[in-house]
Amino acid sequence: MHFKRSGIAIYALILFLFIGGSGPLLAGELPGSSDALKLLKEGNKRFVEMKLQHPNETIERRQDTAMNGQSPFAVVLACSDSRVPVEAIFDRGIGDIFVVRVAGNIAVDKSVIGSVEYAVKYLNSPLLVIMGHTECGAVKSAVSGHAAEGQVLDIQKVILPIVIKIRKDRPDLAESDMLNVAIRDNALQAKADILDKSSIVKKMADDGKLKIVTAIYDIKTGSIEWIE
Repeated sequence: MHFKRSGIAIYALILFLFIGGSGPLLAGELPGSSDALKLLKEGNKRFVEMKLQHPNETIERRQDTAMNGQSPFAVVLACSDSRVPVEAIFDRGIGDIFVVRVAGNIAVDKSVIGSVEYAVKYLNSPLLVIMGHTECGAVKSAVSGHAAEGQVLDIQKVILPIVIKIRKDRPDLAESDMLNVAIRDNALQAKADILDKSSIVKKMADDGKLKIVTAIYDIKTGSIEWIE
């Protein structure tokens, strides 16, 4: 009898570790892409009005995600800029958003695209947001035409063709408007790059399992312009 109970206990432990380690299997049902986008929009509205609720910022939430894994309802590819605190912008908490950050929110590096793939494929996140922001230094660098130093130049080189194309296609565009247009087009280009370079993301989007939207965050007002 003692052996039988021990065997059951060991089996239960193995089953717990196997299932628990997989993350999303025990974390509950994810909202659909439309509901996920609604949650982000509602959270941003609270952030702009400073009526924050701080959901999922509890000891219980921290412990639950530690034991049962993560099931983020959205993936956000954003710039590394310190003025763009993603979870705060959307008034969300632990385990809600899978955040991928890189200067200029570009999507050409394998580690960036792989991170997005991991979230949508293995964590089943139904929504991908590619978010640029006003006064982006990486885009501003490309617009200025002054070559950056070190490996920052590699980031600049990714964005520069976007700026060149805007100048060619819109010769009458005022220089004062160039930065904002480039920021918007850079976010749209990141979306195109992910779809071009990731067969996983493209298939999930084509199959209706993933919604992809672009957005621009205003670092002054805290509000987001959604480009769907």
